[in-house]
Amino acid sequence: MLQTLYDYFWWERLWLPVNLTWADLEDRDGRVYAKASDLYITLPLALLFLIVRYFFELYVATPLAALLNIKEKTRLRAPPNATLEHFYLTSGKQPKQVEVELLSRQSGLSGRQVERWFRRRRNQDRPSLLKKFREASWRFTFYLIAFIAGMAVIVDKPWFYDMKKVWEGYPIQYWYYMIELSFYWSLLFSIASDVKRKDFKEQIIHHVATIILISFSWFANYIRAGTLIMALHDSSDYLLESAKMFNYAGWKNTCNNIFIVFAIVFIITRLVILPFWILHCTLVYPLELYPAFFGYYFFNSMMGVLQLLHIFWAYLILRMAHKFITGKLVEDERSDREETESSEGEEAAAGGGAKSRPLANGHPILNNNHRKND
Repeated sequence: MLQTLYDYFWWERLWLPVNLTWADLEDRDGRVYAKASDLYITLPLALLFLIVRYFFELYVATPLAALLNIKEKTRLRAPPNATLEHFYLTSGKQPKQVEVELLSRQSGLSGRQVERWFRRRRNQDRPSLLKKFREASWRFTFYLIAFIAGMAVIVDKPWFYDMKKVWEGYPIQYWYYMIELSFYWSLLFSIASDVKRKDFKEQIIHHVATIILISFSWFANYIRAGTLIMALHDSSDYLLESAKMFNYAGWKNTCNNIFIVFAIVFIITRLVILPFWILHCTLVYPLELYPAFFGYYFFNSMMGVLQLLHIFWAYLILRMAHKFITGKLVEDERSDREETESSEGEEAAAGGGAKSRPLANGHPILNNNHRKND
């Protein structure tokens, strides 16, 4: 049974065009071809990445944060309350007004106290500024090194300038591929414990699609196209992470300037070069050499998924650019979002400070100049 499934999975017509067989891709005459078994190493490498990341955040990112005066802030904790805690964990973190009134009767607290409890409880679950800075520092370091390494690998190759040469021969870029794939495995493994962004689901889809694309392009020998796609992605990702780092450090002007550069690079690479050069290369040129096959459709379908995600993120970026122009910029549209109430705001809402502020459903209304931690 397992052998039958194995044979069906590795059926040549799934992965290779009609004029090729697995035998054609066996090493011979000093030429080495990519093999699916090569990818086994990426799982232990992904675990190694997680270990390296732990020590990087501890011994590099944390001291750097201290130099930039980024510190953990003491947060007021919500007092123990079994009724409110059960609702928080099972029904929602932001109860509606009707639910607040019901919880008030059940817990013996006033409506204002219930609202304050939920604000503090949400605050407890918010990632700290230091945690976000350390994560951004790690991703910035990897993306920058990966981009430089990727360009060093491909910039002198003829197919970097002539897309048709992508399909001439089957080159090997072993370590570039293994390291990129291992890193995305590590991102997928750690996504549950990382800062949860509002595009959390899209991030999972992106990581899974990227892992599938890199893996498939390796053992189906779409390697040259794969290196171009990886380098294209890394070219803008490190800019975004550096903008976040400066944002968390409070260097707003530097953050804004880097974000503008990131937005320009992102739009050019993801909405111009990728669809009109890379996708054209993977959709059109292969058909000049061999008939379409399952692997051709599969690879380009995954590319389509990534392109849809790029359009979604480009929308968020352009919306943020509009806020730059109108002067209403308050946070990174593509980054993580925090609660707007600070501990001081909670106390002001509970005490005398609330009398001097307009209230909406028990919450102080914050102006556009209120500093966000994103």
